[in-house]
Amino acid sequence: MKQEPKRIGVFGGAFDPPHNAHLTLAKTALVELELDALHVIPTGQAWHKPRTLSAPEHRLAMTRLAFGGMPRVVVDDREIKRAGPTFTIDTLQALQAENPDSQLYLMMGADQFAAFRQWHQWQGILQIAIICIAARARFDWPEGQFDTLKQPEMRLLMLQMPEMAVSATQIRQLIAGGLGENRAMASLLPDAVASYIAQHQLYKALKAD
Repeated sequence: MKQEPKRIGVFGGAFDPPHNAHLTLAKTALVELELDALHVIPTGQAWHKPRTLSAPEHRLAMTRLAFGGMPRVVVDDREIKRAGPTFTIDTLQALQAENPDSQLYLMMGADQFAAFRQWHQWQGILQIAIICIAARARFDWPEGQFDTLKQPEMRLLMLQMPEMAVSATQIRQLIAGGLGENRAMASLLPDAVASYIAQHQLYKALKAD
């Protein structure tokens, strides 16, 4: 009897900082996709980000605090260690080579999928991974854009997760504005991540971005 391929999820991002919506997406993916493992991968040198990210050691430490206790989750630092710009295709190719009998599932938000054709070697990504799209609160698809982006060769899944009105940009702005100690932050961030941010005084000097 042929053994079913392992199901490995790939969840990349700046995680600057990792927040509760990230955790919800990870939990949803583990259950709905019946993943054997989920690699959570902080971005290294992000070619597509208009702003400078926080130091990689801080983002990696916060990601470990946020996801470290979650079963079947691997906090993967390969992109942090990789020299030069970070491209998803490189990470997927490396994971596929390490797990040749596995099916890869790539997580992304609806806003990321809307810009997917701008990704480096996006056609190659489609050959390796099934794209799993998570809706974001207040994100409206431009009329017809989903159908335009969806190609016959695309393998797409929609994750049925609750829409959460939380973003890393919002959190950075709150902290930069002096509201980081507000109790409302507890609904946005894991406690351990909030404590790490306070300890290292992250985002205090940022302008709202």
